[in-house]
Amino acid sequence: MRSGCTKVPDFVSYTSPVSHGSQKSHKSLVLQRFGAFAALLCLSIGAPTAIAAAEVHPAAPTSGAYESLNCGELPLAARGALITLTDTTSITGASSLDRLEDAVRRHTEVADIFATEHHRLGLFSVGLDAVEHAAVMPLQRDPAAFADREWAHNISYDLLERYLANLHSYLTAGYAEPHWAHYFALSTDCRRSGAHAAMAGYNAHLTVDLAYAVEGSRTEARHVPDYYLIVDTIAQQGDALIDRTRDVYGADLGPLWRFYFVGEGLDALAGEGVATGLMLRAADVGYNTFTLAHGMALQDAALRADAEGRITELWRIADVALDVLARVRAL
Repeated sequence: MRSGCTKVPDFVSYTSPVSHGSQKSHKSLVLQRFGAFAALLCLSIGAPTAIAAAEVHPAAPTSGAYESLNCGELPLAARGALITLTDTTSITGASSLDRLEDAVRRHTEVADIFATEHHRLGLFSVGLDAVEHAAVMPLQRDPAAFADREWAHNISYDLLERYLANLHSYLTAGYAEPHWAHYFALSTDCRRSGAHAAMAGYNAHLTVDLAYAVEGSRTEARHVPDYYLIVDTIAQQGDALIDRTRDVYGADLGPLWRFYFVGEGLDALAGEGVATGLMLRAADVGYNTFTLAHGMALQDAALRADAEGRITELWRIADVALDVLARVRAL
Protein backbone atom coordinates (compact mmCIF):
# COMPACT_ATOMS: atom_id res chain seq x y z
CA MET A 1 0.00 0.00 0.00
CA ARG A 2 1.82 3.08 -1.27
CA SER A 3 -0.84 5.30 -2.79
CA GLY A 4 -2.40 6.39 0.51
CA CYS A 5 -5.40 4.07 -0.03
CA THR A 6 -6.18 0.98 1.99
CA LYS A 7 -8.05 -2.04 0.75
CA VAL A 8 -11.24 -2.47 2.74
CA PRO A 9 -13.73 -5.32 2.77
CA ASP A 10 -17.31 -5.17 1.60
CA PHE A 11 -19.50 -4.31 4.58
CA VAL A 12 -22.79 -4.80 2.77
CA SER A 13 -23.34 -8.28 4.24
CA TYR A 14 -21.92 -7.45 7.67
CA THR A 15 -24.07 -6.77 10.67
CA SER A 16 -22.58 -6.16 14.09
CA PRO A 17 -24.54 -7.72 16.98
CA VAL A 18 -26.18 -4.83 18.78
CA SER A 19 -28.05 -5.37 22.01
CA HIS A 20 -29.84 -2.03 21.95
CA GLY A 21 -31.43 -0.13 19.08
CA SER A 22 -32.09 -1.35 15.57
CA GLN A 23 -29.57 -3.57 13.84
CA LYS A 24 -30.78 -2.26 10.52
CA SER A 25 -30.30 1.40 11.41
CA HIS A 26 -26.90 0.69 13.00
CA LYS A 27 -25.80 -1.19 9.88
CA SER A 28 -26.94 1.68 7.67
CA LEU A 29 -25.04 4.19 9.79
CA VAL A 30 -21.91 2.05 9.69
CA LEU A 31 -22.12 1.77 5.90
CA GLN A 32 -22.51 5.53 5.54
CA ARG A 33 -19.60 6.30 7.84
CA PHE A 34 -17.41 3.55 6.43
CA GLY A 35 -17.65 5.24 3.05
CA ALA A 36 -16.40 8.47 4.59
CA PHE A 37 -13.69 6.58 6.48
CA ALA A 38 -12.44 4.82 3.35
CA ALA A 39 -12.46 8.06 1.40
CA LEU A 40 -10.40 9.75 4.10
CA LEU A 41 -7.79 7.01 4.00
CA CYS A 42 -7.59 7.16 0.22
CA LEU A 43 -7.82 10.90 -0.36
CA SER A 44 -6.62 12.54 2.83
CA ILE A 45 -3.97 10.39 4.48
CA GLY A 46 -0.85 10.43 2.35
CA ALA A 47 -1.99 13.31 0.16
CA PRO A 48 -0.34 16.71 0.51
CA THR A 49 -2.34 19.13 2.62
CA ALA A 50 -2.81 22.78 1.73
CA ILE A 51 -3.95 23.63 5.24
CA ALA A 52 -1.33 24.98 7.57
CA ALA A 53 -1.45 23.79 11.17
CA ALA A 54 -3.09 26.42 13.33
CA GLU A 55 -1.27 27.77 16.33
CA VAL A 56 -2.74 27.13 19.76
CA HIS A 57 -3.15 30.36 21.68
CA PRO A 58 -4.41 30.39 25.29
CA ALA A 59 -7.83 31.89 25.78
CA ALA A 60 -7.96 35.45 27.01
CA PRO A 61 -8.27 35.76 30.80
CA THR A 62 -11.87 35.71 31.94
CA SER A 63 -12.43 38.39 34.49
CA GLY A 64 -12.73 36.75 37.90
CA ALA A 65 -15.34 34.22 36.79
CA TYR A 66 -13.58 31.16 38.20
CA GLU A 67 -11.61 32.54 41.12
CA SER A 68 -13.66 30.62 43.71
CA LEU A 69 -12.23 27.35 42.34
CA ASN A 70 -8.95 25.77 43.37
CA CYS A 71 -6.21 26.13 40.76
CA GLY A 72 -3.19 25.93 43.04
CA GLU A 73 -1.40 23.17 44.90
CA LEU A 74 -3.39 20.11 45.90
CA PRO A 75 -3.35 19.08 49.57
CA LEU A 76 -0.57 16.56 50.20
CA ALA A 77 -2.96 13.74 51.07
CA ALA A 78 -5.04 14.28 47.93
CA ARG A 79 -1.95 14.54 45.76
CA GLY A 80 -0.51 11.34 47.21
CA ALA A 81 -3.76 9.47 46.62
CA LEU A 82 -3.92 10.72 43.03
CA ILE A 83 -0.35 9.63 42.36
CA THR A 84 -1.14 6.13 43.64
CA LEU A 85 -4.39 5.84 41.70
CA THR A 86 -2.87 6.99 38.41
CA ASP A 87 0.07 4.59 38.52
CA THR A 88 -0.89 2.45 35.55
CA THR A 89 1.81 -0.13 36.30
CA SER A 90 -0.28 -1.31 39.26
CA ILE A 91 -3.54 -1.82 37.35
CA THR A 92 -4.53 -5.48 37.56
CA GLY A 93 -7.11 -7.87 36.21
CA ALA A 94 -7.45 -11.54 35.33
CA SER A 95 -9.07 -10.60 32.01
CA SER A 96 -9.15 -7.60 29.70
CA LEU A 97 -12.55 -6.62 31.13
CA ASP A 98 -11.28 -6.96 34.70
CA ARG A 99 -8.33 -4.74 33.85
CA LEU A 100 -10.66 -2.13 32.34
CA GLU A 101 -12.90 -2.31 35.42
CA ASP A 102 -9.89 -1.63 37.67
CA ALA A 103 -8.81 1.34 35.56
CA VAL A 104 -12.33 2.81 35.59
CA ARG A 105 -12.61 2.29 39.36
CA ARG A 106 -9.34 4.12 39.87
CA HIS A 107 -10.44 6.95 37.63
CA THR A 108 -13.72 7.29 39.52
CA GLU A 109 -11.71 7.82 42.69
CA VAL A 110 -9.54 10.36 40.86
CA ALA A 111 -12.62 12.28 39.72
CA ASP A 112 -14.09 12.16 43.24
CA ILE A 113 -10.90 13.62 44.73
CA PHE A 114 -10.87 16.47 42.22
CA ALA A 115 -14.56 17.15 42.87
CA THR A 116 -14.09 17.10 46.65
CA GLU A 117 -11.17 19.51 46.40
CA HIS A 118 -13.02 21.55 43.76
CA HIS A 119 -9.74 21.58 41.87
CA ARG A 120 -9.89 22.53 38.21
CA LEU A 121 -7.51 19.75 37.20
CA GLY A 122 -10.67 17.64 37.35
CA LEU A 123 -12.59 19.59 34.69
CA PHE A 124 -12.03 16.69 32.30
CA SER A 125 -12.16 13.82 34.79
CA VAL A 126 -15.58 14.52 36.30
CA GLY A 127 -17.33 14.45 32.94
CA LEU A 128 -15.34 11.50 31.69
CA ASP A 129 -16.28 9.56 34.81
CA ALA A 130 -19.96 10.35 34.27
CA VAL A 131 -19.95 9.11 30.69
CA GLU A 132 -17.92 6.01 31.59
CA HIS A 133 -20.62 4.93 34.02
CA ALA A 134 -23.56 6.05 31.87
CA ALA A 135 -22.33 4.77 28.52
CA VAL A 136 -18.99 2.98 28.29
CA MET A 137 -19.14 0.39 31.03
CA PRO A 138 -22.76 -0.77 30.55
CA LEU A 139 -21.81 -1.43 26.93
CA GLN A 140 -18.53 -3.13 27.84
CA ARG A 141 -20.30 -5.42 30.33
CA ASP A 142 -22.94 -6.49 27.80
CA PRO A 143 -21.79 -9.83 26.34
CA ALA A 144 -23.93 -9.29 23.22
CA ALA A 145 -22.83 -5.74 22.40
CA PHE A 146 -19.72 -6.35 20.32
CA ALA A 147 -18.59 -8.64 17.55
CA ASP A 148 -15.13 -8.68 19.18
CA ARG A 149 -15.38 -8.10 22.93
CA GLU A 150 -11.65 -8.48 23.51
CA TRP A 151 -10.91 -5.70 21.05
CA ALA A 152 -13.59 -3.47 22.60
CA HIS A 153 -12.18 -3.93 26.11
CA ASN A 154 -8.66 -3.27 24.87
CA ILE A 155 -9.39 -0.05 22.99
CA SER A 156 -11.31 1.42 25.93
CA TYR A 157 -8.55 0.45 28.35
CA ASP A 158 -5.83 1.81 26.08
CA LEU A 159 -7.67 5.13 25.79
CA LEU A 160 -8.21 5.59 29.53
CA GLU A 161 -4.69 4.40 30.38
CA ARG A 162 -3.16 7.14 28.24
CA TYR A 163 -4.91 9.85 30.25
CA LEU A 164 -4.08 8.25 33.61
CA ALA A 165 -0.41 7.90 32.61
CA ASN A 166 -0.18 11.55 31.56
CA LEU A 167 -1.87 12.71 34.75
CA HIS A 168 0.53 10.57 36.80
CA SER A 169 3.51 12.02 34.96
CA TYR A 170 2.21 15.55 35.44
CA LEU A 171 1.69 15.04 39.17
CA THR A 172 5.04 13.36 39.77
CA ALA A 173 7.36 15.10 37.30
CA GLY A 174 5.48 18.10 35.95
CA TYR A 175 5.65 16.57 32.47
CA ALA A 176 2.97 15.43 30.03
CA GLU A 177 2.59 14.91 26.31
CA PRO A 178 1.88 18.23 24.54
CA HIS A 179 -1.86 17.71 24.10
CA TRP A 180 -2.25 16.94 27.82
CA ALA A 181 0.23 19.60 28.93
CA HIS A 182 -2.03 22.12 27.15
CA TYR A 183 -5.07 20.85 29.06
CA PHE A 184 -3.24 20.93 32.40
CA ALA A 185 -2.08 24.50 31.73
CA LEU A 186 -5.60 25.71 30.92
CA SER A 187 -7.25 23.85 33.76
CA THR A 188 -4.88 25.18 36.42
CA ASP A 189 -5.38 28.81 35.40
CA CYS A 190 -8.55 30.11 37.03
CA ARG A 191 -8.58 33.10 34.69
CA ARG A 192 -9.27 30.83 31.73
CA SER A 193 -12.62 29.60 30.49
CA GLY A 194 -13.63 26.44 32.31
CA ALA A 195 -15.61 25.25 29.29
CA HIS A 196 -12.63 25.63 26.97
CA ALA A 197 -10.30 23.96 29.48
CA ALA A 198 -12.62 20.97 29.87
CA MET A 199 -13.07 20.60 26.12
CA ALA A 200 -9.29 20.83 25.68
CA GLY A 201 -9.25 17.58 27.67
CA TYR A 202 -11.82 15.94 25.40
CA ASN A 203 -9.93 17.18 22.35
CA ALA A 204 -6.75 15.56 23.68
CA HIS A 205 -8.67 12.38 24.57
CA LEU A 206 -10.68 11.95 21.38
CA THR A 207 -8.57 13.59 18.67
CA VAL A 208 -5.13 12.39 19.77
CA ASP A 209 -5.31 9.54 22.28
CA LEU A 210 -8.19 7.74 20.58
CA ALA A 211 -6.24 7.64 17.31
CA TYR A 212 -3.30 6.00 19.08
CA ALA A 213 -5.69 3.66 20.93
CA VAL A 214 -7.08 2.60 17.54
CA GLU A 215 -3.51 1.70 16.60
CA GLY A 216 -2.62 0.16 19.98
CA SER A 217 -5.63 -2.16 19.94
CA ARG A 218 -4.69 -3.36 16.44
CA THR A 219 -7.97 -2.17 14.98
CA GLU A 220 -8.95 -3.76 11.68
CA ALA A 221 -11.71 -2.98 9.19
CA ARG A 222 -13.90 -5.63 10.83
CA HIS A 223 -13.89 -3.57 14.03
CA VAL A 224 -15.40 -0.47 12.42
CA PRO A 225 -19.02 -1.21 13.49
CA ASP A 226 -17.92 -1.80 17.09
CA TYR A 227 -15.87 1.40 17.03
CA TYR A 228 -18.86 3.48 15.98
CA LEU A 229 -21.07 1.74 18.53
CA ILE A 230 -18.71 2.90 21.30
CA VAL A 231 -18.30 6.50 20.12
CA ASP A 232 -22.00 6.90 19.29
CA THR A 233 -23.04 5.62 22.70
CA ILE A 234 -20.70 8.15 24.31
CA ALA A 235 -22.09 10.98 22.18
CA GLN A 236 -25.66 10.00 23.09
CA GLN A 237 -24.80 10.28 26.80
CA GLY A 238 -23.28 13.74 26.44
CA ASP A 239 -25.87 15.22 28.81
CA ALA A 240 -24.45 13.22 31.72
CA LEU A 241 -21.01 14.64 31.02
CA ILE A 242 -22.32 18.19 30.58
CA ASP A 243 -24.46 18.06 33.74
CA ARG A 244 -21.67 16.65 35.91
CA THR A 245 -19.20 19.32 34.79
CA ARG A 246 -21.73 22.08 35.39
CA ASP A 247 -22.64 20.70 38.82
CA VAL A 248 -19.04 20.56 40.04
CA TYR A 249 -17.44 23.51 38.26
CA GLY A 250 -20.23 25.69 36.90
CA ALA A 251 -18.79 25.33 33.39
CA ASP A 252 -21.28 24.93 30.54
CA LEU A 253 -19.81 22.51 28.00
CA GLY A 254 -23.03 22.18 26.01
CA PRO A 255 -22.22 24.48 23.06
CA LEU A 256 -18.63 23.23 22.73
CA TRP A 257 -19.63 19.57 23.06
CA ARG A 258 -22.27 19.97 20.35
CA PHE A 259 -19.74 21.74 18.14
CA TYR A 260 -17.27 18.88 18.51
CA PHE A 261 -19.78 16.13 17.74
CA VAL A 262 -22.26 17.73 15.32
CA GLY A 263 -20.57 20.90 14.09
CA GLU A 264 -22.97 23.29 15.81
CA GLY A 265 -21.50 26.79 15.90
CA LEU A 266 -19.51 26.65 12.66
CA ASP A 267 -21.35 29.79 11.51
CA ALA A 268 -19.87 31.71 14.44
CA LEU A 269 -16.40 30.41 13.64
CA ALA A 270 -16.74 31.34 9.98
CA GLY A 271 -17.55 34.87 11.10
CA GLU A 272 -14.30 34.90 13.06
CA GLY A 273 -12.32 33.64 10.07
CA VAL A 274 -11.09 30.40 11.66
CA ALA A 275 -13.35 27.76 10.05
CA THR A 276 -10.64 26.07 7.93
CA GLY A 277 -11.29 23.52 5.23
CA LEU A 278 -10.07 20.70 7.49
CA MET A 279 -12.40 21.85 10.27
CA LEU A 280 -15.37 21.95 7.89
CA ARG A 281 -14.60 18.43 6.65
CA ALA A 282 -14.24 17.16 10.21
CA ALA A 283 -17.58 18.67 11.18
CA ASP A 284 -19.19 17.12 8.12
CA VAL A 285 -17.99 13.53 8.54
CA GLY A 286 -17.31 13.67 12.28
CA TYR A 287 -14.10 13.98 14.26
CA ASN A 288 -14.45 10.32 15.23
CA THR A 289 -14.20 9.29 11.57
CA PHE A 290 -11.02 11.32 11.15
CA THR A 291 -9.65 9.74 14.31
CA LEU A 292 -10.43 6.25 13.04
CA ALA A 293 -8.74 6.95 9.71
CA HIS A 294 -5.69 8.36 11.48
CA GLY A 295 -5.45 5.38 13.82
CA MET A 296 -5.68 2.91 10.96
CA ALA A 297 -3.01 4.80 9.03
CA LEU A 298 -0.67 4.72 12.03
CA GLN A 299 -0.45 0.96 11.58
CA ASP A 300 1.09 1.33 8.11
CA ALA A 301 4.77 2.21 8.12
CA ALA A 302 4.40 4.10 4.84
CA LEU A 303 1.64 6.33 6.24
CA ARG A 304 2.62 6.66 9.89
CA ALA A 305 4.64 9.87 9.77
CA ASP A 306 1.99 11.67 7.75
CA ALA A 307 -0.76 10.41 10.05
CA GLU A 308 1.10 11.65 13.12
CA GLY A 309 1.34 15.10 11.56
CA ARG A 310 -2.34 15.13 10.72
CA ILE A 311 -3.35 14.08 14.22
CA THR A 312 -1.42 17.03 15.64
CA GLU A 313 -2.83 19.34 12.98
CA LEU A 314 -6.44 18.38 13.71
CA TRP A 315 -5.87 18.69 17.47
CA ARG A 316 -4.42 22.18 17.09
CA ILE A 317 -7.14 23.38 14.72
CA ALA A 318 -9.88 21.99 16.97
CA ASP A 319 -8.38 23.76 19.98
CA VAL A 320 -8.33 27.09 18.15
CA ALA A 321 -11.99 26.54 17.24
CA LEU A 322 -12.93 25.69 20.83
CA ASP A 323 -11.05 28.75 22.10
CA VAL A 324 -12.78 31.12 19.66
CA LEU A 325 -16.21 29.59 20.21
CA ALA A 326 -15.80 29.87 23.97
CA ARG A 327 -15.02 33.57 23.53
CA VAL A 328 -17.86 34.21 21.10
CA ARG A 329 -20.38 32.46 23.35
CA ALA A 330 -18.81 33.94 26.53
CA LEU A 331 -18.50 30.46 28.07
